Amino acid sequence: MDVPISQFRRDLFRLVDQAAEGEPLTITHRGRRFRVLPETPSRQGLEALTPLAIVNPKGPGLDDPAWKEGMIREWERDWSEL
Repeated sequence: MDVPISQFRRDLFRLVDQAAEGEPLTITHRGRRFRVLPETPSRQGLEALTPLAIVNPKGPGLDDPAWKEGMIREWERDWSEL
């Protein structure tokens, strides 16, 4: 959103709230443009999703020793490749 400085003054809190939600805000003053960005970007899109552990009901359970052993081997292999 591109707004002149007079509109920014009038709608300061609403515009800053929108910028905090991730909407780009550019203010124009005497021919110069200024961008308002949150210090830490809001989480949007895929990064806002919370991971969900999914277990195959027909597969081995999380407490199955064979499954745990296989997972530990995979983790060790992955870490050794780093």
